[in-house]
Amino acid sequence: MEILHVSAECYPMAKVGGLADVVGALPKYQQELGHVAKVVMPMHRTRFLYNNTWEVVHKAGFMMNDAYVEFTIIKEKTNKLGFDLYCVDINGLLDREKVYGYDDDAERFTAFQLAVTEWLNAWQHQPDVINVHDHHAGLIPFMLRHCFVYRKLANIKTVLTIHNAQYQGWMGWDKITSLPSWDTWRWGLLDWENTVNPLASAIRCADRVNTVSPGYLQELMNNANGLEQLFNYEKGKCSGIINGIDYEVWNPEKDTYILDNFSANDVAHGKALNKKKLCDDFGFDQRYPLFIFIGRLVGEKAADLLPAAIRQAFEYFGREFSFLILGSGSNALEHELASISEERFGYYHSQIEYNEKLSHQMYAGADFLLMPSRVEPCGLNQLYAMRYGTVPVVRRTGGLRDTVIDYGEDNGYGVCFNHASVEDILNAMSRSLDLYKDKETLQHIRTRMMEINNSWKTSAAAYIRLYQSI
Repeated sequence: MEILHVSAECYPMAKVGGLADVVGALPKYQQELGHVAKVVMPMHRTRFLYNNTWEVVHKAGFMMNDAYVEFTIIKEKTNKLGFDLYCVDINGLLDREKVYGYDDDAERFTAFQLAVTEWLNAWQHQPDVINVHDHHAGLIPFMLRHCFVYRKLANIKTVLTIHNAQYQGWMGWDKITSLPSWDTWRWGLLDWENTVNPLASAIRCADRVNTVSPGYLQELMNNANGLEQLFNYEKGKCSGIINGIDYEVWNPEKDTYILDNFSANDVAHGKALNKKKLCDDFGFDQRYPLFIFIGRLVGEKAADLLPAAIRQAFEYFGREFSFLILGSGSNALEHELASISEERFGYYHSQIEYNEKLSHQMYAGADFLLMPSRVEPCGLNQLYAMRYGTVPVVRRTGGLRDTVIDYGEDNGYGVCFNHASVEDILNAMSRSLDLYKDKETLQHIRTRMMEINNSWKTSAAAYIRLYQSI
């Protein structure tokens, strides 16, 4: 099959969250299974863009709100990602450094989708499947079926992959004049509660819908930021496929970011060396268990609970552990977390940034990864941690529930808790401290985690079966 992935992010071209990791890995593994997988995304002004070689493959334009919009499609020339990567450039709209966060995001992503669809309309052949990711590409299934100018594309099968249903791309009906002429009898396929909702439209119009874990799909039936009824109505075409991780990028045996490479056979020795390097860098005592948090400092990740949880943990447990945070997000939260460094110097540090190299070093050197998420559609961090022998300490939600078994259960290897609360975090940290003292059990858990296969090979095959079903 030929598969075209349409996404706002793709690692390493542009990354904000897990969406980029998925779109940067899934097509490569689909290629390895013998299919042709391609990715098209906006041409964000990133380091990857300027450090690589591109060629122009298409130039055209379209009408949008009575204005003629020119666009260019460029292709990365060397196929260095293992699949063809295409980027859409529209001067003034897509030529920006940040992926999201602009006042005109609705206009930007509508223009991106129009450019992609116009480009498809110029192809001499058709892809077998278009896999659109989240609301940023959610209008494409509707346009293929119901915009008159794209009638020759109407038979292409479409799949919507939902990475996060909290964000739906809402926009007023005044914005819908951006689309080419369409069958106005079909207005209900765009509307949700008197607003144009691209995610809701894609759920209705795509041939299949999948979420990035079975657990997250079940949660959306009851908590989908207003779309619960729609998910229940369309559940017959919905499924959950757990994300994998790229074993070429996340491999402690070959990782060039870490001090000492190791495998499940020598995990204790390897982690000890990497932990010493990490602790030396931040002034921690290597003898104490090291907790880490890596991710966006936002409410979805329950990062707002961290200041109180960390302060109380030091009060309750004394100086028996260290805590290292890597991430960015809410300015107020960034400042509050930074202030703890002064209070607990030598035991705590917050690194406010995105740092790929440091994240690898933290997974390799830490003892425990804390993920108290309120919402976690799949979660990749816990999979990275397990790959490097770091015990995940997670709330039972979404994909965390699907991928982490509490060490108190048969064949368990993580520390699990039920509520996104300071009390539950403290209880989980207490159990983690007890586990750290039981060296034999900890060693068994580390080895067990590292032997679990969470690679994309299994997940990529599941996506192929989903495509084949339509």
